[in-house]
Amino acid sequence: MAVNDTIADMLTRIRNANMARHQTTQVPSTKMTRSIAKVLREEGFIGEFEEAGEGVACNLVISLKYKGKNRQPLITTLKRVSKPGLRVYSNKKELPRVLGGIGIAIISTSSGIMTDREARRQNLGGEVLCYVW
Repeated sequence: MAVNDTIADMLTRIRNANMARHQTTQVPSTKMTRSIAKVLREEGFIGEFEEAGEGVACNLVISLKYKGKNRQPLITTLKRVSKPGLRVYSNKKELPRVLGGIGIAIISTSSGIMTDREARRQNLGGEVLCYVW
C-alpha cells in the first residue's frame, strides 16, 4: 500500500506498537524516516533501529523503550504538526517549546532533521514535523 504521508504513517505505527506494548515495530525505510528515527534515538525515546530487507521492501525495525515494571511507554505522545495539506514552518525566533522543554519538536531544517533545541543552537528555522513527549 502506497502511503502519501510517510511521517504520519511512521508516528502512527510507533504509537500503536507502544499502546500494544510491542518490543519492536516496522516502518517503511525512507531518508526521512531514518532521520526521524535517529533523532528519536539520540533523545532517548527509542532504542536501536536497523534496516531490514532491501530495495523498495526495505523497512526500519525500531525497538521501543518502556520504563518501570508496568512497562509504561517512554513516548506518551507523538503529534504530527506539519501535514502535506498544511505545512507548518517557523523561523528561528518562533521555534516551538514543547511542554516547556520537556518534550521535543522535530524540525526539518536546511542542515537536516534535528530537535528544536539543536535548531535554536544553530540559529535555524524550518518545517515543524512533529512533537514528541
